[in-house]
Amino acid sequence: MPPVSFDRYYSYIELSKLLSDFAAEHPALVSVESMGKSYEGRDIWVVIVTNTGTGPHHEKPALWIDANIHATELSPSTAALYYLNLVTSQFGKDDEITRLLDTRTLYICPRLNPDGAEWAMESPPRIRRSSTRPYPFDEEPIPGFEEYDIDGDGRVLSMRIVDPDGPWKAHPDEPRLLVKRGPLDVGGTYYRVMAEGRFNAPYDGVTITPEGVKERLDLNRNYPANWRQEYQQSGAGDYPTSEPEIRAQVQFIVDHPNITGAITFHTFSGVLLRPYGVHPDDEFPPEDLRVFKEIGKVGTEITGYPNVSVFHDFKYNPKEVITGVFDDWMYDHLGVYAWTVEIWSPQRQAGIEEYKFIEWYADHPFEDDLKMLKWSDEQLGGKGYVDWYEFDHPTLGTVELGGWDRMYAFRNPPPQFLEKEVALFPKWLTYHALISPKLEQHSVHVEPLGGDVFFVRIGVKNTGYLPTYVSKKALQVKAVRGVIAEIALPDGAELRSGQLRADIGQLEGRAYFPSALTSWGSPAPTPDRAKVEYVIYARRGERRM
Repeated sequence: MPPVSFDRYYSYIELSKLLSDFAAEHPALVSVESMGKSYEGRDIWVVIVTNTGTGPHHEKPALWIDANIHATELSPSTAALYYLNLVTSQFGKDDEITRLLDTRTLYICPRLNPDGAEWAMESPPRIRRSSTRPYPFDEEPIPGFEEYDIDGDGRVLSMRIVDPDGPWKAHPDEPRLLVKRGPLDVGGTYYRVMAEGRFNAPYDGVTITPEGVKERLDLNRNYPANWRQEYQQSGAGDYPTSEPEIRAQVQFIVDHPNITGAITFHTFSGVLLRPYGVHPDDEFPPEDLRVFKEIGKVGTEITGYPNVSVFHDFKYNPKEVITGVFDDWMYDHLGVYAWTVEIWSPQRQAGIEEYKFIEWYADHPFEDDLKMLKWSDEQLGGKGYVDWYEFDHPTLGTVELGGWDRMYAFRNPPPQFLEKEVALFPKWLTYHALISPKLEQHSVHVEPLGGDVFFVRIGVKNTGYLPTYVSKKALQVKAVRGVIAEIALPDGAELRSGQLRADIGQLEGRAYFPSALTSWGSPAPTPDRAKVEYVIYARRGERRM
């Protein structure tokens, strides 16, 4: 297959061909299947990656990875493709990658929302939050002022109009930047600012009413955990998993209980987000919170991205919570350690290290704006922040267009930064997969008891870091059951003692051990092991066919 380029975005047709090529080139490692259809009828592809020579995918612990649930968040698809390319190209060359695919499975969905992504890649782009399905009403919006590329240059910038009542003014030292007008400011030049756009209804010269969009779903509000109706959570859908993309994903994950970890890629903020979105940290089982923090610490060390709680550090409104999201559902209902990765931080690119991810947009020092402008000038060639230029608007007359090109600088990494950014994640993804529980045979002991009767003891062990139940939450919500030991006997053999199928409980990993040995006491020596014992009558030399 031709090399994959990581400085561009692929259309649905191109992406489908790429995935098919991966499967054709690596038939022992990669297969591709559709987990369902999108609203517009496109297949939602899942790439299954494992070494089939060491066992089928569903018999190995698995990591789920998805991307591009939100329409314009295209770089997540690139992150998923980059990881797929890396593990397939390095299998047999890199010891850790080889161990990963020999012992674990990856389920990778590079584009969960193919319809919305196609709209986002149109020229000019049609910008929607998520799905292209009309919601909550299947009717055209009431005409008003529409965000639109009014001058046809492929960008939707900001539009400023001189207005004595305007709330903005040019900064005296850097007139390209606008700052908030002071409470007592009078007598200067002031501006009213709005998105670049056009009027689809007569303008009365007084009020400008933004036009809504017909498609207002947010697919990452449609998951079952803590789902709320539209009046409480906008974009939530008609009911949990009402949307075909989410229903297909949820069904696939439920049908694959070998999934022990999950990552969903989004943009932007440059942060690793963990549950909960609705509860403070003291709602966690303490063991699970420690593991979440440990996984996050490793993620920060590898990627440089901070790891934070959504509830404590990533609210759009400090008085509101976000519900019906993927990572909360994975953890709260299934007990799986799940993360949301927000790729790309333009602020950090500009040298702004300490800032609040959401609060920054409401309030930050002017020095940050100067750093951002310098970054655009020097690193983006002025394409990030566009100098204001005059335009003859068909309704408003002379206006100025300019300001941040949000789609270019903020929503996704600019193409020249894309590969470097997505290359941050593979080691953390591999780590997340390899900490899963791993059940193996410890030993087999056979002792003749006389005649054709034998005592058999089989030991099993969990060689993974996490316990076989994955999390305390999984135990709490009964999302897991104990390890099942089953023995198959040849024809003519009889089980004299023991059970053909038995629940032998859970096996611990190393995750919940204390960080050091202290005077508090020593942990149990073999919580990671279990055994089954049988007395079997069987003739020597017989094998089960």
